[in-house]
Amino acid sequence: MTRHGVLARLAVLVLVAATTTACATRRGNIPTGVTEPDKYLFEQGQAAMAERKWFTAREYYQQLVDSYPQSPLRADAKLGLGDAYLSDGTTEGKLRAEREFQEFLSYFPTHQRADYAQYKLAMTHFDQMAKAERDQTETRLALDQFQAFRERYPNSPLMAEVREKERIARDRLSESIYKVGFFYHRARWYPGGISRFRQVLEEDPEFTNRDAVYYYLAEAYVILKREAEALPLLDRLAAEFEQSEFLVKGAEMREKVKAVLAEQTPGAPAGTPATAAAASPAAPPRAAGPRPQTPPPPRPATDAQVKPTPP
Repeated sequence: MTRHGVLARLAVLVLVAATTTACATRRGNIPTGVTEPDKYLFEQGQAAMAERKWFTAREYYQQLVDSYPQSPLRADAKLGLGDAYLSDGTTEGKLRAEREFQEFLSYFPTHQRADYAQYKLAMTHFDQMAKAERDQTETRLALDQFQAFRERYPNSPLMAEVREKERIARDRLSESIYKVGFFYHRARWYPGGISRFRQVLEEDPEFTNRDAVYYYLAEAYVILKREAEALPLLDRLAAEFEQSEFLVKGAEMREKVKAVLAEQTPGAPAGTPATAAAASPAAPPRAAGPRPQTPPPPRPATDAQVKPTPP
């Protein structure tokens, strides 16, 4: 072999060795002389997370978890592993993150960061919530995990953030039910609309957009000549909202309803008959004679037919 051939071969070997070393370091191999290898791996994982290198971070955390079962950093590495999976934004990553946080809670149920693991477990579902027009399975799973958090860790410093995220998830679920009700309302199948609107108010009385529910539920009652059930809803709309696109229309409807009720009960203050009805809104008065036939419900709404809280 010529001198140039030897030099070329040596150059290739040096390049391969350097590349191998770089890859080994990137994959979590520990340099010679490191006295606390578990700490080294954890710090490298943290550094990779700070640089948003999720795959690299996972390799460091995974090596610590697998190779140092007695390390005091193993629990934190397990959380880091879950965070790295959750942060990569893929569906597969969220599924892997869910498993990591579940395993953490199983292995370290009394750990000081168990509340964080429970919160992140809820977030694996929260980050997969679909739009209100879509299936709400992930939304319900997120709500289940947020409820578990509130029950298990009532004094956690993460409680405020959990309640904020829980409100968003509950609004998403209530909006989904409301939109079905609004579709039925627009299709003039009022029993279906009333059922969905009432479901929202019963299951989520703090629904952020409940002003729309108050208005359209009251409107359905008025159309069905059930003014006594409409009036309390219009009262609540006026009392609970200082700003709402439904306030003006609601006030006009409220005056008409009060006038109708006053005519029905001569000499009584407007709105008096509403008291008894409000106490039992689920039991509307029955008309004499045969019960009218209820028309079949319209087909479920599509994304194009159902709109966000309408004007």
